[in-house]
Amino acid sequence: MLALLEERFVRAGATWHQERVVDHRISFGVSTDEGGHDEWPRVRALIVDADIVVIGTPIWLGHPAGVCQMVLERLDAELSEIDEAGRPSMSDKVAMVAVVGNEDGAHHVSAAVLQALNDVGFAVAPQSAVYWVGRAMEKVDFKDLDSIPEPVSSAVSTAARNAWHLARLLRADPLPAA
Repeated sequence: MLALLEERFVRAGATWHQERVVDHRISFGVSTDEGGHDEWPRVRALIVDADIVVIGTPIWLGHPAGVCQMVLERLDAELSEIDEAGRPSMSDKVAMVAVVGNEDGAHHVSAAVLQALNDVGFAVAPQSAVYWVGRAMEKVDFKDLDSIPEPVSSAVSTAARNAWHLARLLRADPLPAA
């Protein structure tokens, strides 16, 4: 799913960088730096530099994966962080979510993740959630599909277009300070 989004964003002229949180030693907590070997500050710096942040997660038991929840918990620290204009640190950033799985729950997962990101300051463009849910209790994963279903492809194109448009608007005319 993320590869589809990457293709659409790059085609639109955006720069794409993908960071797998599981490849880092991220400490549990709700601060911007938990000290020690915590690699969250490096990941956070990438988020701070981004115009659009896409959280990709599988569905596990109808909920976002634990790694996704950990990212949201770490982003909770942004509630007390402000930028140089006195706005929430994630102001003028657009959030998206990409969900895959073999069980129901894509709308629930999307709603939970997008609401959490909105709470910490991200803007959410219309139709910012993209998902594919396979047949329950089956063995076919999204990555194993022979072809991408047209409704998924169309939704990805729309989501990328809307997020890219909103990000450009916010870059040109940032949200006002309090």
